[in-house]
Amino acid sequence: MNHTTRLADIAAQAGVSEATVSRVLNGKAGVSAVTRQAVLTALDLMGYERPQRLRQRSNGLIGLVIPELGNPIFPAFAQAVEKSLTQHGYTPILCTQEPGGAPEDEFTEMLMDRGVSGIVFVSGLHADTTARMDRYTRLTDRGLSIVLVDGYNETIPAPFISPDDRLAARLAVQHLVDLGHERIGLALGQRRFVPVIRKIEGFRQAMSQLLGLTAVDELIQHSLFSVEGGQAAAGALLDRGCTGIFCGSDLMALGAIRAARERGLSVPGEVSVVGFDDSPLMAFTDPPLTTVRKPIRAMAAAAVQTLLEEIGGTPAKHVELVYQPELVVRGSTGSGPLVHR
Repeated sequence: MNHTTRLADIAAQAGVSEATVSRVLNGKAGVSAVTRQAVLTALDLMGYERPQRLRQRSNGLIGLVIPELGNPIFPAFAQAVEKSLTQHGYTPILCTQEPGGAPEDEFTEMLMDRGVSGIVFVSGLHADTTARMDRYTRLTDRGLSIVLVDGYNETIPAPFISPDDRLAARLAVQHLVDLGHERIGLALGQRRFVPVIRKIEGFRQAMSQLLGLTAVDELIQHSLFSVEGGQAAAGALLDRGCTGIFCGSDLMALGAIRAARERGLSVPGEVSVVGFDDSPLMAFTDPPLTTVRKPIRAMAAAAVQTLLEEIGGTPAKHVELVYQPELVVRGSTGSGPLVHR
């Protein structure tokens, strides 16, 4: 692409003249701060590199450790954190824990070697009740600022950011009960994770209060947080007569829909499925997925804000900030058998 075409494209994107773009790129005076920013934003959006003299110096590096990229909720969360960090002038370093890849402790050491100012851990070992927590206290003892997302542990003296998992389960059960379902199942990942434990607590409480059921063990099925895991867990729950299923993640919910269809059952005609997360693209599945939305933008902004306050010298508070999920009703839930009678 020649230089003139590029100037014209940037000018069109920024809504200014080519002469103005030229002045900004060459560091000339006579351009307002707002216009200058519009031109630089246009450059960034169109994938052009900023001239060296126009690049901002980073305030520092921040590590972001997430479990995987296969579940769309994690890239969405990472994107929200990165956007917030960049707005504050920090440079994020993303570490992804793919199965069989580097363990969390290895990433942490690598980030420390890079001289990061702080680390945000998302759904890490802190959420696993069987893992050792001294790995985190060692970091705080060394003076590193950390924030932990999705999973609480009372022994780690750091801030935690969580969705209200108990409320999430209650919202799903309430919705299914309102539709006339009585035989409601819960499909989840492994029992050792804090969000799983909390969703079970919320499920038990809701089933007791709304349906008067206290013996619900056979309505709870553990598997893996994946499409295949959801399919296996939902298969077991369908065999036990469930007509409504709340899943611990959207991917599990897609697996539950697959399990129902394998048995010749229509969704939502004969089986209703509710997910959790409201990951990108869930409005476009077949049927569009009813789900409990995890407030990832608010959680990401809080994680960054809390971390930067720590880095700025505010003592780390051992506190858990809990964010409210909300039910998003789409096409995967419908009337239960009681309504059909």
